Amino acid sequence: MTEPKDPAPAPLMTTLTGQQIADTAPRGWAYLLGGLQTRIRTGDFATGLSVVAAAGAAAEAAGRHPDLDLRPDHVDLRLTGDHGITERDVELAHVLTAIAEKLGLVPEAATVSRLELALDTPDHDAVLPFWAAVLAMAPGDGNEVRDPADSLPAIWFQASGNEEPRQRWHPDVWVAPAQVQPRIDAALAEGGTLVSDAEAPSFWVLADPEGNKVCLCTWQERG
Repeated sequence: MTEPKDPAPAPLMTTLTGQQIADTAPRGWAYLLGGLQTRIRTGDFATGLSVVAAAGAAAEAAGRHPDLDLRPDHVDLRLTGDHGITERDVELAHVLTAIAEKLGLVPEAATVSRLELALDTPDHDAVLPFWAAVLAMAPGDGNEVRDPADSLPAIWFQASGNEEPRQRWHPDVWVAPAQVQPRIDAALAEGGTLVSDAEAPSFWVLADPEGNKVCLCTWQERG
């Protein structure tokens, strides 16, 4: 009698690079801070519920569990994984796009952002535990803290000198590459300045009329 063979293990999925994601993801999705996300304008809450129900069923069938954020006039969807974005995530993004289009809706990334906060400090070991405690966050990779529920922005600690005065906090706003120039143009029109594009296309540094800085960040040219 022949012994039954054990089923072959599921093949490991290869993590895609930012460029591979950009080349294969459906239109209207953005790769931001390790996740693939979009916004679907529903116009009303009932339509949003329909989107969430259909998206949830499709995700469950695919064995994936995206973040679904239902609001009165839109739904945000974000696909993440322990090892980055894979072909399965991109395939699910196409399925979710088809669900939206069947309802007459169009996923878009123009208004989608991901926010991190950066604290400039000469000694992150001294201050990191305080911020983890006061915000009920957990240490992440390296010099950062993250909200286990992913509701609050991650905070990372950027090495700096201790000269005064200095800006201690600045936001990092992650956007799709196609949205960088429109954001810069809008900021300059409101009195801002472009401080530096030396690290573009990874990030651009802007400042408001008082000199407070912000970075616009993308996935491009990152390790």
